[in-house]
Parts: sequence; structure tokens; C-alpha cells
Amino acid sequence: MTPEHTRHIESRSGVAPDQGGDARPDPHPTRRGLLVGVSLAGLGGALAGCSTSAVPYGANEAGAGPGAQGPGGMASSGAMPSTGALPGPGGAMQSSPAPAKAKVTGMVLGAASEIPVGGGKIYSTAKVVVTQPASGQYKAFSAICTHVGCTMSEVADGTIDCPCHGGQFKITNGAVVAGPPPSPLPARQVKVVDGQVVLL
Repeated sequence: MTPEHTRHIESRSGVAPDQGGDARPDPHPTRRGLLVGVSLAGLGGALAGCSTSAVPYGANEAGAGPGAQGPGGMASSGAMPSTGALPGPGGAMQSSPAPAKAKVTGMVLGAASEIPVGGGKIYSTAKVVVTQPASGQYKAFSAICTHVGCTMSEVADGTIDCPCHGGQFKITNGAVVAGPPPSPLPARQVKVVDGQVVLL
């Protein structure tokens, strides 16, 4: 084999023939072979770190879903358990303060206990009348008569009464019972919150 032929074989395969013509690995691998080997090793390491198993939406870095329990019974997401308890000194759990009551927006008219069952109460400032046809059942209507706009004067005998022309309306639904009013009293919305009647 000629020296030129030997150099040509070495440059193409990275393997040098020995004196007997048998191929043997070149002790000096080519740069391309070295880079290919390094990149394949890096790719294998990267693939080994990947997982093909299904991961729930919102999972943490460990692949655990929200609310999953980790070691020691703690949530594995790193978040505090939602039990309303906070860790105290020495890791003991302490109760957190009770959440604040939700505020109801509206005008507080007065105590619900002031409205008699089978009757009602007129709130002149708010121009509303609140009735209690049955125990615990509260109804509210405009306190302005639909005839000529007078304000109601009293609630008696199951009716809401207008002082101007004798108009009377039912405490259950505001419908006209007597007098010249052409239409029922418009309904208003109220809610009892902590024993108080609130106009919504």
C-alpha cells in the first residue's frame, strides 16, 4: 500500500491500516468524530432527564398536581395547606382568625324584629314599606302611592294604606285592594342581614 493511499484511507475513515493491511483505530480521532460523540452523549443525558408520562395541568416542578400530598402530608406544590391553620413556633399549627363577614351593599332600614308578622313598617326617608306577611317572609314595596304620589301612612289589617284618597294595597304583593290607584305598588328588594333589614 502506498503512503498516499494510506493517508487517503486515514482521512476518510479515521482508521489507519496496520502494516499487514488490517484496519486499526486511529489514536487521533478526527474533530468531526469527536464532536459527534460529545453531542450524542449530551443528547442521551438530556433525554434521560425527560419524562414522557402525563403531567396534570398546573403541576409543580416535581410533576405533582395541585393538592397532591408530598412527604409528611404537606402539599407538594410548596403552598401551605388550605386548612385555615398557620404554622406557629416549633412547627405547631395555630388557627388563623375567622374570615371577615361579607359586606352587603345597600341601605340598612332597621331591625327585622320591628316588623310585625301580618303587618309592616313604613320607612319614610327611604320611601319604602317593608311587610312580613308570614313569619320570616319579608316583602318590600315603594311607599309612594301610584295614584297622585302621596306617601303611605300605615300598615294595618293586611293592607298598606294611603292617607290621601283611601288607596289600599295588599301586604303580600302590593296589589290594589281599594281606592283610585291605577296600578300596584312597585316591588323593592330587601334582605335581612344579621337581624337588620337592608334595602338593596
